[in-house]
Amino acid sequence: MPVFSRRARLQFRQLAAIIVSWFCIGMLVALYDHQVLHTRNALGTAPGYKLAASILLNAGIGLFGALTGGSLLVFYVNVKYRDRSYGYTIASVTICFLLIILLISIVLGLLGMGDLHRLIKNGVVWAAVVAITQMMLQVNSKFGYGIFWDLIRGKYNTPKQERRIFMFLDINASTTIAEELGDRRYHAFLKDFFSDITNPILNNKGEIYQYVGDEVVIAWRYGAEEENSQCIRCFFDIKEHIQSLGDKYLSLYGFVPTFKAGIHCGEVVAGEVGIIKRDITYSGDVLNTTARIQGMCKQYNEEVIASAELLAALGTLSNYVSQVLGSIRLRGKEKETLLIALKPMS
Repeated sequence: MPVFSRRARLQFRQLAAIIVSWFCIGMLVALYDHQVLHTRNALGTAPGYKLAASILLNAGIGLFGALTGGSLLVFYVNVKYRDRSYGYTIASVTICFLLIILLISIVLGLLGMGDLHRLIKNGVVWAAVVAITQMMLQVNSKFGYGIFWDLIRGKYNTPKQERRIFMFLDINASTTIAEELGDRRYHAFLKDFFSDITNPILNNKGEIYQYVGDEVVIAWRYGAEEENSQCIRCFFDIKEHIQSLGDKYLSLYGFVPTFKAGIHCGEVVAGEVGIIKRDITYSGDVLNTTARIQGMCKQYNEEVIASAELLAALGTLSNYVSQVLGSIRLRGKEKETLLIALKPMS
């Protein structure tokens, strides 16, 4: 197992981006102040003022703020307050940072360690930087790691053909569960379940494509055989993790959830859709086939079924036992698909 989970590595990547951004903003603030001090209406620079020292000071403030405040945002606020609204976290974080910065600015001004008005101005600037940073983190969380930046860069403005692996994972007996729990508790159950399976998905380099009712669609980019096989390991890692949380689910809902999955691979077209709400979607026969394969799990009483096409792309799977179910013409399709059930070696 890696020392850090993939979610932790993604968080450190976010922190690194904040550090670089805030460091650069600190230098820009110093350069802006330098230009203002040399305008016609300015009173000039204070004795001992040096541009290099000002840049170092402001860049240092940006670096220190990123290491402390950025860490607070990434590792605490956006973890502990995931259930709060985006507006609440943005407003509360901004107000707290603004008060702290203004307090420090006032103290430094009273001690004669800087111009009070300029310090307050910098405080307001950094509060705005914090607000924008938190908003970007929240938006990135909503779209999914990396997807938001793909939208910003316009990567999928023109549809692109990609080879992908898909898993459709569906909770067993969801209709019965919904009737027994009622709407509110069922929603809470889905929220817990989707939250609990996130780390196993990320640790196996999966991308959560979408949630559809009680189903989650997970995608993988094509890579080496070992990387491709993570789609199989992902299912059993999720199963193991949910079983380890059995006491939690029993106490909250009276049962431990089970689930089934279909896995397939192939060419899809990826591109942006929508006007009011824009998103990146995948289209192609592979998605329909994967959904059909997942639907066969109940008929064959299997928890995970993959296509022979996928297993051919994975190479040797030494840790799993495969059982050929036969060539089946899936509903709505003319071409037959060879289906294979998978189980971990005991």
